[in-house]
Amino acid sequence: MSISISGGGRENDFQVLLDRQSALDIGAFVVDGVDLSPGTAIPSDGDRRIDHALQGFFFTCGPDHIRHPEPVERSDDGKSFPLHGSLCGTPVEQTQMSAPDAPPGCSAQTEVLLVNGGRARVSRRWAVNADTAEVTLCDRVTNIGNTPFAPMLMYHINIGGWLLGEETRICGTMFADEKRGWRFGEGDSAHFCLPAAPGAEDGWAHVALGPFEALAGRSLAVRFSTGTLPFLQMWRCQRGTADVISIEPVSHRLAKRTELAAAGEMPVLEPGKTVEYALAFQIR
Repeated sequence: MSISISGGGRENDFQVLLDRQSALDIGAFVVDGVDLSPGTAIPSDGDRRIDHALQGFFFTCGPDHIRHPEPVERSDDGKSFPLHGSLCGTPVEQTQMSAPDAPPGCSAQTEVLLVNGGRARVSRRWAVNADTAEVTLCDRVTNIGNTPFAPMLMYHINIGGWLLGEETRICGTMFADEKRGWRFGEGDSAHFCLPAAPGAEDGWAHVALGPFEALAGRSLAVRFSTGTLPFLQMWRCQRGTADVISIEPVSHRLAKRTELAAAGEMPVLEPGKTVEYALAFQIR
């Protein structure tokens, strides 16, 4: 399934391709004929769900776990949370395109079985602003099970590293006036995670990556609500045939679940309750 929009100038010529087999994530983001997603230039952890999702431009970690596998708390059967949580690779149950007189968009409902036996519904809404060429996402996670769980969400926005150049920088409200090189850290793979709320404007953090040589010097601009996504994580990998960099708005800092729980940073979502997340991106 795809959402596409074309305008009178280059900045409005893009197409978003949505993956119904994986929570309505984005398989490709094509701008002026250039797909920003990394495709097969990714590292593999041996999880075919994640290998498929990471090849795309956008995939969602959660809603019960967001990073590498960890044991399920208070479990006697040795279960572990899967790599990047339970949602990835879950087909959507229903989708609905926008009405002809409404802004282009698509909504979906995805029910996911959590690893601890609980259940959650992810109600997702993508929309495109024809005037600004901005793509927006609104997610609502509802606990439809019988037991509480600690909601966690992280969004991977993945870009092929070969699209970047020597002049490409990372800038954002969380960096103040600093511009960082995209080859941060040491070695062929690195990541960082820092609070996104400092400098946020009206509760929204902004981060941009660019310029892109392949897009005539334009950049990818991302903004996200810090109310439920209070951290920015970034990751890059230029190892072997892998060449990818990722912008990752995330609900929790980089720490083990046990450490987060001990610090009171793993509030639970009771049955019937909901929590919402929002972000947006555009080429400018």
